[in-house]
Order: sequence, then C-alpha cells, then structure tokens
Amino acid sequence: MASATAGYLRRITRRLTEDVQDRDAQEMADESLASGASHACDCRRGDEVTMLGRLRSVETPPKGGNPSVEADFFDGTDEIRLVWIGRRRIPGIETGKRLLVRGRVGERDGRKVVFNPYYELRDDS
Repeated sequence: MASATAGYLRRITRRLTEDVQDRDAQEMADESLASGASHACDCRRGDEVTMLGRLRSVETPPKGGNPSVEADFFDGTDEIRLVWIGRRRIPGIETGKRLLVRGRVGERDGRKVVFNPYYELRDDS
C-alpha cells in the first residue's frame, strides 16, 4: 500500500512540474501510436504514411502568388509541412485543428513535406 501511495504521489508531482507543451506532445504521440498511425519522426522521403496530429500554423501566399495552402502539422514527435496546391482556402483547415492525414512524404528545402494530402478533420474531444 505504501509503494502504491508513493507511486501516485510521484505521478502527481511529475504532472504538476513538467512542461505543459512536453506533456501535450507526449499525449499526441501516444494517441497517434494507439490509433495505428505513423510517427512523423519515423517517416522518410518516399514513405506512404497515415499520421494523426494537430496543425500548428496555416498559411496562404499573397494574391499574386501561386495558389496553395501550407500548414505545419505536428504529431508530438516531429513536424511535417502539408501543402495543398491549387487552393487558396480549405474549409476546416485552421491552426489548432486535429487531422488524420495520408500521403507520400517528400522533401522541400530540407524539410519533410506531403503534397496534396488526403485529410480527415477530427474532433478535439
């Protein structure tokens, strides 16, 4: 009984003192793994992947530029750039949204990228 109490106190203390971003990243990585999705950190160029994570930022180029929507996707382990070519806006693709994405990993400017990924919006529950 004493060891169970000590273990409980250690867990509570750790949760109170650890960095919130680190805890959120770990929870996202655990959820991704439990769903059977690939971890972004394990993805390599040419891999066909399914990933679960959250959009950290969403950008569109100025009106005069080529139409595209670009987003930084984070699954708790690494960040991958998602690029939808030929679109200026995609309903539901907003900073903070959770997504399940599928596509082939490429590389642009030394960063991992997935062009025109299939995506499903997920509830934040």
